[in-house]
Amino acid sequence: MAKLIVKDLTGAQVGEIDVADAVFAVPVREHLLWEVVRYQRAARRAGTHSTQTRAEVSITGKKLHKQKGTGGARHGSRRANIFRGGGQVFGPKPRNYAFHVNKKVMASALRTALTLRAKDGDLVVIRDLQLSAIKTKTIAQALTTLGAPKALLVDAGDNKNLRLSTRNLTSASFLDVRGLNVYDILRFPKLLISETSLRAVEARLSGAKSDAPKEVA
Repeated sequence: MAKLIVKDLTGAQVGEIDVADAVFAVPVREHLLWEVVRYQRAARRAGTHSTQTRAEVSITGKKLHKQKGTGGARHGSRRANIFRGGGQVFGPKPRNYAFHVNKKVMASALRTALTLRAKDGDLVVIRDLQLSAIKTKTIAQALTTLGAPKALLVDAGDNKNLRLSTRNLTSASFLDVRGLNVYDILRFPKLLISETSLRAVEARLSGAKSDAPKEVA
């Protein structure tokens, strides 16, 4: 069992906890991180880009000039792509960029991300992330004291004071533990998570099948 130090918001060490090696000390598989981050970024793309074809541009449909006798090409429409303002050929159209990633791959990638943060000492467990009031200055000072000015703070979604206190911070962000994901973990150099949320993540990832996806030779 791996051990993690537990701190409070003043930066003082208040204890240690044992965590499962199957979640916080797994073999690092960077290719899984790449695959899942690519999947998450693709799913976030709006895909609303659109260009007009020659059937959609608003230009006269009249034939440019008579068919014979001009010494020029026999053009039939100014809407063709070779003319200024004409339609575009094979241009982008609205589409969905999302693709499927196996659940076992997602879980394994999340374990890898947590392992990287724990191994480098960038996973900070906080005994309690509850704030007495909504105060951005309070959480900013706490992050500075903890040596984590740029951090992802993870706790239960009903922690309203923490959520509202962090929304004006440009270098830190709050995330509901239920939505913990690889991309957001890697976006920040530090991960601050409450002890109860850590146990919830540990239970979730321990409950899933821990065997990594088989690699194709």
